[in-house]
Amino acid sequence: MAKPETFELECPCCGATLKIDPVLKVVLSHEAKEAPKTLEDIGAGLEKLKGAEQRREEAFRKSFQQMKSSKDVLAAKFDELLKKAKEDDPSKPPPKPLGLE
Repeated sequence: MAKPETFELECPCCGATLKIDPVLKVVLSHEAKEAPKTLEDIGAGLEKLKGAEQRREEAFRKSFQQMKSSKDVLAAKFDELLKKAKEDDPSKPPPKPLGLE
């Protein structure tokens, strides 16, 4: 006769996970449910949130400055590419791919 396998179930009172052997009728292992957060953990979490607010504000300011200056950056890039295009000889053929000559 095949030996029945162990099974797991959750305790309805505390929520712990129990591993039970049906033949021996014994609890083989018990894993307690994680305890709720304590007041010290909540305090540390609040400190993290306060720091996160400052980091978000700084990131927003940086992004805002980049958006304000993006028009100038794009204009400078355009001017540089236009200058390069004017310097190139239009009668010169483009380079051959992979260096084949």
